[in-house]
Amino acid sequence: LFNLTNRQARQRYVTKDGKCRVNLGRIVEKKRFLSDIFTTIVDLKYRWFIFVFMLCYIVTWVVFGVIYYVDALLRDDVNHIGEPEWKPCIDNVDTFLSALLFSVETQRTIGYGTRVISADCPEGVIFIMIQSILGSVIDALMVGCMFVKISRPKKRAETLIFSKKCVVSHRDEKLCLMFRIGDLRDSHMVDAKIRAKLIKSRQTKEGEFIPLEQSEINLGYDTGEDRLFLVEPQIICHFINDRSPFWEMTAESLKREQFEIIVILEGIVEATGMTCQAKTSYTEDEIMWGHRFEPCMTLEKGAFRVDYSHFDKTFDVQTPWASAKEMHEVKEMEQNDRSTLSLFWDNMFQTCVPGDSNIGFEDLSEQNMNRIDIHDIAEEESKELERNGLDI
Repeated sequence: LFNLTNRQARQRYVTKDGKCRVNLGRIVEKKRFLSDIFTTIVDLKYRWFIFVFMLCYIVTWVVFGVIYYVDALLRDDVNHIGEPEWKPCIDNVDTFLSALLFSVETQRTIGYGTRVISADCPEGVIFIMIQSILGSVIDALMVGCMFVKISRPKKRAETLIFSKKCVVSHRDEKLCLMFRIGDLRDSHMVDAKIRAKLIKSRQTKEGEFIPLEQSEINLGYDTGEDRLFLVEPQIICHFINDRSPFWEMTAESLKREQFEIIVILEGIVEATGMTCQAKTSYTEDEIMWGHRFEPCMTLEKGAFRVDYSHFDKTFDVQTPWASAKEMHEVKEMEQNDRSTLSLFWDNMFQTCVPGDSNIGFEDLSEQNMNRIDIHDIAEEESKELERNGLDI
């Protein structure tokens, strides 16, 4: 019961839907985020992104509204409203609200109406030029961030699915760890690649504790099998050999282990050309020993049909509960026994062969028969001599 409670309380490194459960805190050099302001804004959640989007425009409107109103106060335009002889910097700007409206109308090019800049106000012309340039920069930044955020391939990963369980069984007489992946869209991923990591805590011989050590799980990198043509669901296979982290894992030890397998699928979105990444994870209690995935493809009317209702279904297969290392040792012992027995018969065969190595099998058989006949004749002669001696 304690072990079960501990498993349930154990924190996942990556959730099943691909979210990393790592929170960064007490970052000292936060100014580094400002050096890459574009990525910082794009990485914001949508509610904060909309807030920053609105804040950028509102702040510039208010700041330049204050500038125009202060300029009107310094020029004493507020106290000479309606006087025909007085030439204000900005017509009909006598309050902060009217200055704010002039700022919005200037930056958004809405149209001035009754509020218009005068040619006798050079500082006002300079302020309008600065605000127009700054407004164009904000437009380019905000529209660019909005476009990139909307077109990000993050949501494309929602249609890349992974099987809920991993299975362990034999394939080509080798013990394998397998899981299944699929793409729900008709537009395919270009240059899709798959890789996996094992996250496991361990203690070194020097006593150092490594809480989240990452080990590579080979999914065919050396043979090119990690590059996928993901048109139909595919079963990804990891052959458990002497370089695998599961080399000594048995069905019993699997129940006592605590680890997590992180699977990362990467590819280029065909429609946008942007790189997409989908992630998932499997814990030790999500690995089914002695199971195999059910087929989910059939041939119908000249085309292949995928039935995703069988995507996560498995069935039992006969699989030893021993580790891949133990199975390998047993096979080596059997091969050694066979080679020893074969060597024994070869030696026996060679002892019967005379010095001439060119004698064939038929000659060898005739020589053996002659040896048997001579031996029998010698025995009969010795017995006859013994009888004659006794008679004498």
